[in-house]
Amino acid sequence: MRLSARNQLWGTVTAIEHGRVMSSVKVTLPGGQVITAAITREAAEELGLAPGDSVVAIVKATEVMLGRQ
Repeated sequence: MRLSARNQLWGTVTAIEHGRVMSSVKVTLPGGQVITAAITREAAEELGLAPGDSVVAIVKATEVMLGRQ
């Protein structure tokens, strides 16, 4: 798969929680950081995602928010 998006993060699926409509997919990156993707349940099922799968998280956004404590 070739994409123009440059924000591609490769990792491993470590957990999936399915809701009625949405699924939460946790992906552990090589450095140990964990990101969570919220995707439709239909998409998660079509991709056949399971813990241990190698995936690429592609970030495409028009803005980034930062918070400070």
